[in-house]
Amino acid sequence: MRKGMKIVFAAAAAVAVTGMAGAAWAQRDPAYEAAREAGKVGEQPDGYLGIVGNATPELRALVNSINIKRKAAYTRGASNGATVEQFAFVSGCNLIAKTRPGEKYKGPDGSWKTRGAGAPERDPRCV
Repeated sequence: MRKGMKIVFAAAAAVAVTGMAGAAWAQRDPAYEAAREAGKVGEQPDGYLGIVGNATPELRALVNSINIKRKAAYTRGASNGATVEQFAFVSGCNLIAKTRPGEKYKGPDGSWKTRGAGAPERDPRCV
């Protein structure tokens, strides 16, 4: 394993220990949960929430607010030697893995997928 990836995985482990990985899940306010259940938003490999289909101003505001909080968390977590982008990518891998059946996520080919009963399709670099 390359040294850079070891740093990223170490940073991701630190997030899990400190609870920052759960911060994204704690953001599930009723509007966020409703948008997820309706398939209007989904997880992306870059660690940020994306809009699936048409975006209303309210949906854009919700997604932007969550993504600003995520970027702040990734910036804090990246202080262990990983870049913000590397840290966000590892977080994206984990957030996609934690989607529930019926939820949307962006697959490695860039298309929106709906999680079935099995594991979601993830980037081959995800561990």
